[in-house]
Amino acid sequence: MPRNRSGGKDRRDRRPKSRHFKERNDKRRLAGESSGVVERLSAEQVRDVERLLSGIGVPQPSDFVPDDFQIEALKAIDRSDVLVTAPTGSGKTWIAREEIRRLLAAGKRSWYTTPLKALTNTKYAEFCDEFGAESVGILTGDRKENTDAPLIVGTTEIYRNQLFDSLRDGTDVRADLVILDEAHYFSDEDRGHVWEESIILSPPRIRLLLLSATVGEAREFADWIGEVRGTTVRVVTAGPRPVELRAAFMSRELNIYPLYRSDGSYNSTIDRLVKQKKSGGTRRYRR
Repeated sequence: MPRNRSGGKDRRDRRPKSRHFKERNDKRRLAGESSGVVERLSAEQVRDVERLLSGIGVPQPSDFVPDDFQIEALKAIDRSDVLVTAPTGSGKTWIAREEIRRLLAAGKRSWYTTPLKALTNTKYAEFCDEFGAESVGILTGDRKENTDAPLIVGTTEIYRNQLFDSLRDGTDVRADLVILDEAHYFSDEDRGHVWEESIILSPPRIRLLLLSATVGEAREFADWIGEVRGTTVRVVTAGPRPVELRAAFMSRELNIYPLYRSDGSYNSTIDRLVKQKKSGGTRRYRR
C-alpha cells in the first residue's frame, strides 16, 4: 500500500469511500467480478418462467354446466354404490352435494365423512351455508353439534364407531347415504382399517359414494366392495384434469425454475442448483 514520506498510509487510502465507489463495487459483485458468482437467466429460461406463470388468476365467470361424469355418477347412486375417481378440482364434491340435496328434499339422511378434522370443519361450514345450519350437524373428536340433523359431517373414525355401537346395541345407523371422501385412505398403512371396517359394516341398504383423486386399481377396489357388501358398485372416472398442474423448483434465492422447458425436456438447471447447494456454494441466479 502506498505510504507517505513519514512512513504512514497515504491520505488517499484513508478517505471515506464515496457512494459512487460503493455502487461501482455493488455492480461488480452482481456481475460476477467479485467473490459472489451470479448467473443470469437466459432468454429461454425467462420464457419458460413466463409460460409457467401465465394464466394465473381468477377465471371469467360463466354458467355452470355439469360434466358427463358428474351426471353419470348422480344417475348411478340412486341404484348402486359409486366410486368416483377424478382429479382434484374437477367437481367430485358437487356430486355429493347434489345427492345430499335430493335426499334432504325427500326427508332422508346423509353422512359425509372425511379423514381430517380440519377438512370436516370446512365441509361443515360449506354445508351450513348451502343447506342451512338447522339441517347440518358435526361429529368429531372435538365437536358434537346438532347430532339429530339429517346431514351429519364427521370424521371416518366417528362413523365407524357408530357402526360398532349399532352392532353392540342392536340398533340401526340413521343414514340412507354415506359419502367417504378421500377414499384412497383405505390403503393407508396406519388408518386404512377404519375405511375397511366402515365399508364392510355399513348395511347394504345404505348407499356408499366414495370419492378420490388418487385411488389406484379402481375396478379391483370396486369389485372388493361389491363382494363384501353384496351390492353393485359403479366406477365413474372423470376426463382430463380441468385445472393444469405445473411443477417448478424454487431456489433458496426465491427464484422459480420450471421443472420442464417449453419443449418438454427436463430443466437441467435444477440439478446444478441442487448440486451447488449440497456443496455449499454461493452461486446466485437472477433475471
